[in-house]
Amino acid sequence: MLLLLVSSCKTTKVSKEPALEISYLDNYIIPAGIMLDNTEIGGLSGITYNGTSFFAVSDQASQPRFYELDIQLKTAKIDTIVIKNLIKINDSADFLKNTRLDLEDIAYNSISNNFIFSTEGNVNAKKDPAIFVTDKNGNYKSHYQIPTYFKADSPQKPRHNGLFEGLSLSSDKKGIWVANELPLEADGPKSKLYRTKSPVRFTYFDNVSKQPQKQFAYRLEPIDKVPLMPFSVNGLSGILNYKPDNFLVLERSFSAGRGKKANTILLFNVNAENATSTLKIPALEGKIEKEVQPAEKELVFNFKKIRKLLQGKTVDNIEGICFGPKLPNGNQSLLVIADNNFNSFSQQLNQIILLEIKNL
Repeated sequence: MLLLLVSSCKTTKVSKEPALEISYLDNYIIPAGIMLDNTEIGGLSGITYNGTSFFAVSDQASQPRFYELDIQLKTAKIDTIVIKNLIKINDSADFLKNTRLDLEDIAYNSISNNFIFSTEGNVNAKKDPAIFVTDKNGNYKSHYQIPTYFKADSPQKPRHNGLFEGLSLSSDKKGIWVANELPLEADGPKSKLYRTKSPVRFTYFDNVSKQPQKQFAYRLEPIDKVPLMPFSVNGLSGILNYKPDNFLVLERSFSAGRGKKANTILLFNVNAENATSTLKIPALEGKIEKEVQPAEKELVFNFKKIRKLLQGKTVDNIEGICFGPKLPNGNQSLLVIADNNFNSFSQQLNQIILLEIKNL
């Protein structure tokens, strides 16, 4: 047991009074190198809450697993974090044997008392992405049927390491929403330093039929900073459906060589009420804001403004988002979590950040 400048366009709004008011409360670092049941605590790429405990999924494909966390809040601060339990994914089921379990997000379904996971698969190795369900002990129960254009060998050419990154139970708990991190090649280019039409897809799946039922496009922001080394990227890293057609969405921009300022993390309030249905459109390139209206988005929190308040003075690789318990003042808590990549590339943090939503 162990003691977290957007350019405007037709679909992006930057207002003085955003629809949701979000403020920073606290942060906590789970030390690197901590072990539990012979596994290292790290790669925490998604987080969910069941009303009592939090659960964080690790993206280490060689040991697919998730952890139960007791995140204790006192006076709107993170008092301590206790990692209570390790749950290994039982990958002996036939469906999971054929899938590379690069787990990117997790959602808890209170109706079935099951957990839902998204995995990016491995496009280069022709391993499809997947969405599947386990019980509380990590035993496979079922999986969802994904559209063919997300499959590794599809002519729409999904990008390696750019598929099912965001996952959320729907606000009515009757289905799930899943979003890819980067555009399919047939949908548009990756984000650049200048504004591009780079859409990713949000897909809704029914929890009973396990079939996709609706979908819309979401346009990514540009890369925030000029990289000082030859790598940069911007993509979607987390989603949270809080009422019909409305989402909180994390975007993560990374520019190599920028040290503690390499990551830019933006949180958007997204409204898809007027977005075009894209489920049956195999390719979106050239159609965005012509034939296809993407969801509207409004910047509600830029993590840059709290960098100096955080341990390590850095906003790290934020990948997961979930609601927590109500705060003593009655407002909703919101937690985000960073994937430290097991420090494979540089010194990174198992970072948890606590936020407050004042007008949800």
